[in-house]
Amino acid sequence: MSDVHARRHGAPYSPTQRAEVTAAITARLTTAASRAVPPGVKRRLKQLVRAYHRIFFAFTPADLQTALRHLGVVPGDVLMVHSAFDRFLGFQGGPVEVIRALQDAVGVGGTLMMPTIPFQGTAVDYALGDPVFDVRQTVSRMGLVTEVFRRSPGVVRSIHPTHSVAVWGSRTDAIIAGHEHAETPCGRRTPYGRLLECDGKILLAGVPANTMTFCYFVAEELEPRLAVQVLTRERYPMRWKDRDGTVQVSNIRLFSLRLDHDLSPLARELKRREAWRERRVGRLPLILLRAREVYNAAVALADRGMFPREQPIHAAPSASRS
Repeated sequence: MSDVHARRHGAPYSPTQRAEVTAAITARLTTAASRAVPPGVKRRLKQLVRAYHRIFFAFTPADLQTALRHLGVVPGDVLMVHSAFDRFLGFQGGPVEVIRALQDAVGVGGTLMMPTIPFQGTAVDYALGDPVFDVRQTVSRMGLVTEVFRRSPGVVRSIHPTHSVAVWGSRTDAIIAGHEHAETPCGRRTPYGRLLECDGKILLAGVPANTMTFCYFVAEELEPRLAVQVLTRERYPMRWKDRDGTVQVSNIRLFSLRLDHDLSPLARELKRREAWRERRVGRLPLILLRAREVYNAAVALADRGMFPREQPIHAAPSASRS
């Protein structure tokens, strides 16, 4: 029976469907309110929303760690995390407590990774601004948790002017090694390629599938067999400082402005393959994927001409970190 048919005959919504409907309504109301409500009222509304979640949807670092374990994160895992701390409503802690829960989940024998990309928008636009990437000082634009993480004790950041990764754990040195010599952002000899080699996992905490930077590695891998242009033909001179502060230059191919960053077909394929594991803690959605399963699903879509895709020529580049 279809969802529409079931609705017409009074079948109840599942908990997941209710959550999705609630989230959609909340998003629309939030958008409408942000356009019409004065700033002072807006701040008060945000305070009320946070208070509501603290009362009815509170969760602790221990609850988060339990949810990760039930989802399938185990000690020894190599885990790439994408997150949005503003979705951690009701969480009894800050970014530091999120990071500690993640570290405890993978344990001392595991490895925690977070992309620390220094721009929003496209890499080409970023490159045209002639930035100098400083591995010690350049801020991550991938969310508050990533910025706190890169500054945390024991965390090492790979050196790459556009697609650096911060890493903590037992495999840190092997994962970040040589990223500064890569001629493309996310190729085989980068932390993204090594996530696959390590049979790693990907956690999406309050963010959609199109935040998965690992998928750019897959696209780079597939480029030779595709009609779609994944990377620019032109090489961009990108300046970066090493750990000693010496400025160097790498000539890098960046992701094409025509590349479509919509990963909804891949998300559907992963769900069809039952490779999409999801649960909630409080109101925070958590999604866990195996890098190998993401890779296999993407290759299958590529064989059908569905991954990656190009944007129409008239379409403006999307606001992704590419």
